[in-house]
Amino acid sequence: MIPDRQILIDLAKTKMPFGKYKGTFLIDIPEYYIVWYHNKGFPKGKLGQQLELVYELKLNGLEDMIRKIQKNY
Repeated sequence: MIPDRQILIDLAKTKMPFGKYKGTFLIDIPEYYIVWYHNKGFPKGKLGQQLELVYELKLNGLEDMIRKIQKNY
């Protein structure tokens, strides 16, 4: 259970490292852009995994869970 928690904490702290939304927390990137990545293919590595998780969270209306974590860290 602890590793899953750490994944969410890391996601809450991560900002986009490049592109149009450079410097924006991943959870705050507009949904249309995340959907575009979903259709195009997420980048490889940790960033891609995090963006895929953001996609799932937005799809299920769970963004507030990450925003609550951001307030606590």
